[in-house]
Amino acid sequence: MADFDNTGSFRQRLNAFWPYYLGEHSKRVTRRWHFVGSLLGLVCLAGFAVTLQWWLIPLGLALGYGCAWIGHFVYEKNRPATFRYPLLSFLSDWRMFYGILTGRINRDLERYNIQEK
Repeated sequence: MADFDNTGSFRQRLNAFWPYYLGEHSKRVTRRWHFVGSLLGLVCLAGFAVTLQWWLIPLGLALGYGCAWIGHFVYEKNRPATFRYPLLSFLSDWRMFYGILTGRINRDLERYNIQEK
């Protein structure tokens, strides 16, 4: 059984997943670890684009997921949504990254009544 309404179009499922995803990232420190991991992943991707050094791709993935998992296992004390919903989680992570970057994340946290635990 899904933790959200997993029916409808892909866009509908993604939008229904968002509040669940935010709830799994209720602690600011967890969101910060995700942000840092995503940023490091982007830096590695940019480095690969410039240098064509293939090892930067797995490094970026390892840094990105490693930082996110530190947030989950050490601070949030939950299992990353990536394990159950890999694509929805991956896309939601970038939505969260954008929200943190633009300062809009707090609006969504308030909208869905996500309180820091």
